[in-house]
Amino acid sequence: MRGLTRWVLSHRLLVTLVWVVLAVAGGATVSGTIDSLSNESRLPDAPAQLANDAIDEHFSGTGGKNAPLLLTVTAPDGVRLDAAPYREQWGELVERATPAGGRSVSYADSGGGQSLLSPDGRSTVALIYPPAAPGPAPYAQSLPAIRQAIAGARIAGAPVELTGQPLLSGRDSGAPRSPIVETLIGAVGALVVLAVVFASGLAVVPLLIAAVAIPTTFLLVRLLTGVTEVSFIVQYLVALIGLGIAIDYALLVVTRWREERSRIDVTDPGQRRAAIVAAATSAGHAVALSGATVAISLAALVVLPVPFLRSVGYAGLLIPLVSVAVALTLLPVLLHTLGGRLDRPRRAYRADSRLWTRIARLTTRRPVLAAVVSGGLLLALAAPAFTIRLGQPDTSTLGHGGRPAAVYAQLVEAGLGAGIARPVEVLTTADPAATANRLRSVDGVAGVAAPADWSTADMHVIDVWTVHDPADDAGRDAVAEVIASARSQPGTLAGGGAPLDTDFVDAVYGSLPLILVVVALLTFLVLARTLRSVLLPLKALVLNGLSTAAAYGAVVLIWQQGYGSDALFDTPATGAITIWVPMAVFAFLFGLSMDYEVFILHRIREAHLDLTRQGGRDTTAAATVTGISRTGRLVTSAALILFLAFTALSTIPITDVRIFATALAAGIIIDATVVRGLLTPALVALLGRASWWFPAPLARVLMTRPEPSPPAAATPTTDTRAELAGRP
Repeated sequence: MRGLTRWVLSHRLLVTLVWVVLAVAGGATVSGTIDSLSNESRLPDAPAQLANDAIDEHFSGTGGKNAPLLLTVTAPDGVRLDAAPYREQWGELVERATPAGGRSVSYADSGGGQSLLSPDGRSTVALIYPPAAPGPAPYAQSLPAIRQAIAGARIAGAPVELTGQPLLSGRDSGAPRSPIVETLIGAVGALVVLAVVFASGLAVVPLLIAAVAIPTTFLLVRLLTGVTEVSFIVQYLVALIGLGIAIDYALLVVTRWREERSRIDVTDPGQRRAAIVAAATSAGHAVALSGATVAISLAALVVLPVPFLRSVGYAGLLIPLVSVAVALTLLPVLLHTLGGRLDRPRRAYRADSRLWTRIARLTTRRPVLAAVVSGGLLLALAAPAFTIRLGQPDTSTLGHGGRPAAVYAQLVEAGLGAGIARPVEVLTTADPAATANRLRSVDGVAGVAAPADWSTADMHVIDVWTVHDPADDAGRDAVAEVIASARSQPGTLAGGGAPLDTDFVDAVYGSLPLILVVVALLTFLVLARTLRSVLLPLKALVLNGLSTAAAYGAVVLIWQQGYGSDALFDTPATGAITIWVPMAVFAFLFGLSMDYEVFILHRIREAHLDLTRQGGRDTTAAATVTGISRTGRLVTSAALILFLAFTALSTIPITDVRIFATALAAGIIIDATVVRGLLTPALVALLGRASWWFPAPLARVLMTRPEPSPPAAATPTTDTRAELAGRP
């Protein structure tokens, strides 16, 4: 790291030009990069995906993964809609509302059946599948004509209304907006925090690093889209998580440089250079290690057999790697060129935080009490995670307060089945009537529709919907029975949204134990080699697991159970957590929270080495106080900046992204306060000398070198004297 910094400072113009070219190129092409992102979420070779692809191919792009629109009417008391005149009116209206190339079914059709009519005959519903367009709003082109076709229509004097899962989830609103607004919100919040931390012009330096790292990452994402499909969610992750990570890494280096600079003669160019080298060498090791741990955790997404999550993993890997590269190369140049000018008004710098010194002393004096209290709090926060339910949000929670939600609630109340908004689409080459009768007998099934015109060649589509919503336990069990019944018959596949969810869970979490073991092992090896300890990496893994579990618990309370989702996001409880969110949260949060562990343990280790050289027996407790007092303020500020970035991410009008952002924001705050501020110092103090146990065989395996002397600008070492002498 020392050699890299020296080279960078000797080639400042070249380094600056390279990063400027990359940033400008990335910024100029960012619009095209966003346009090239994909809205698809496929599961290659999964049974439900095969069914949906076949339905899409044989039925002109209708149905399959896209839920139907629901056309409905409820007649006044005493009126039955199956009377002859109403049946004819209803059939004509449904036919008129169905777009060209689309398909539909109502009780007026052959094969529609009485299941599309409520038991009292007052309410009916028709399923309409328009041709779907690619993108997040598959029916956006068809909806205006459908609404025009039913405008003012009345059956038995009652208005005809439109609902359905696409309307309830807001998927008819068009493409999601770009992340520019959210990024600006996060940047303004970060600038406020940095202004408080530095109280000088240095506050803009981390933002400059982010301003280079983000467009450069977008440029690499553009190259990635030429090789594989990349999810549209990546644009938000690069912009907002990239903002937080780049600022965090820069904050660490700049803070350490400021500390080194406070001990030198700032009028001496040699000493100024030495301070940059010393800061970049020490803090740079921590930054590189942090980037490595984030990259390792994101590898969990890359190995999944789900292209959507793999693309998130690929792009996620680029975020820390680019941020590390910018922090280790461009940042020393900025500090050399602008650091002294921006550090104004210059005030006496105090490396140790009084508040965090008191906290560290308290936790190290009473480590058992601190560990029990903070550990108990973590376990309490993590407890709700055991009730997590994976799946799409309950349909009744979508479209909060809107007319489509009220219309859907009327359908459910009328006894037409909550699962009608997300039916299972069974594709079969067998006799459709016999297959429909067999599926109708499955427990929990509310209705089956097998219209004669849903056939092409020897393929037939049958819609099956459940009494309960597929998102809740009873509905999920019924869907599983339908899937099993359908797939047990030769030439029959089960598609639609609910079966795809089931296959998605199997694909994402089927090999989860192996993934967790691999990620933990790689992280342990990296930390053990750097920290030269066995127990500290193990402690870090355990605490990261607890921190992630606490984040899961928070998101279950807020979103699944609804304790805060209405107040914070004007959305009721979802009843379930979107399938991909927990895995993505683990991949990002495990690495991000490890950042803070690395920052703290790296500084504790430096202090331990210094105190050991000065003499004394067990210096672990004193080193812990020094490490926490010098990183507590830094970690708190860095966590607050990331929290603000995730808060900005949660304003994206996509429920999945909001749930994801909530989990990350909660996890970061919990980790930076309870875990790193209290539990980490308490456990290090309890471990004492054992913290530094590092058996020789493991050292040989990991090929560690002898302990290096920590750099210090105040007391010149051989390397520092060479810097002062001007040696490159």
